[in-house]
Amino acid sequence: MSALADAQALTSGEVVEFRGETSITVALADLKETLKKCHAEQGYELLLDISSVDHFGEEPRFEMVYELATLDDSKHLRVKAKAAEDEDVPTVSDIWLTANWHEREVYDMMGIKFAGHPQMERILMWEGFPYFPLRKDFPLAGKESEMPEVAFSGVAPLEGGPFVTSPGSTRENGEPRAKGES
Repeated sequence: MSALADAQALTSGEVVEFRGETSITVALADLKETLKKCHAEQGYELLLDISSVDHFGEEPRFEMVYELATLDDSKHLRVKAKAAEDEDVPTVSDIWLTANWHEREVYDMMGIKFAGHPQMERILMWEGFPYFPLRKDFPLAGKESEMPEVAFSGVAPLEGGPFVTSPGSTRENGEPRAKGES
């Protein structure tokens, strides 16, 4: 059975196939049950990634994206669900253990909480950091911090450093090299 056939069997919602990739969109209320079926009935043993998209200015604001695959890598499926800013997304860490860190990263960077997660805390930023850096309303220059040595927003540390590249060069001769080398 193909990923497209799996998708059509899983949902009556939107199924899209584009450039050989199959995506389904389900309601947030149906997300966990759909992902359980993907694992138990359709053979998607691997959870490759969980990510989120910030549709700032739209409602619902966020979209969850789950990338699934079979062990033999013969099928890939993308499962999407939209979530409002104040909605919790159900955890899938009880289906795939790898979801634990993926969900913590989504929480840390976007502020989306996962209901039932065994350890819903930051994984990249320090505890107490009041912002979510991948949200579209987070300023590109960063925000002031009480820990400037950790969260600086000045010049990149390697800018003007010992390595350079040549604009417009090919991949072979454009690799970083020490200044003054040809």
